[in-house]
Amino acid sequence: MAAEAVAVSRWHQIVSFLRDSYHEIRDKTTWPDWPQVRQASLAIAVFVLLIRLFITILDALLSGLLIKLIPSLFR
Repeated sequence: MAAEAVAVSRWHQIVSFLRDSYHEIRDKTTWPDWPQVRQASLAIAVFVLLIRLFITILDALLSGLLIKLIPSLFR
């Protein structure tokens, strides 16, 4: 009997959570409009490209430095 009450209580908790989540998404969340999404996506793409460029340059510099300083590693 107690196990059934726990199962029912658990079921009510899940249903309540889903209802509250749906209400939160539908009524309380503000979604960005298309220009904001486009601007944020462009900013992220530019940032990723800059980080990629930085890492590429750093990799080239460090590998060149290692080849000159420790040539026995690359024979």
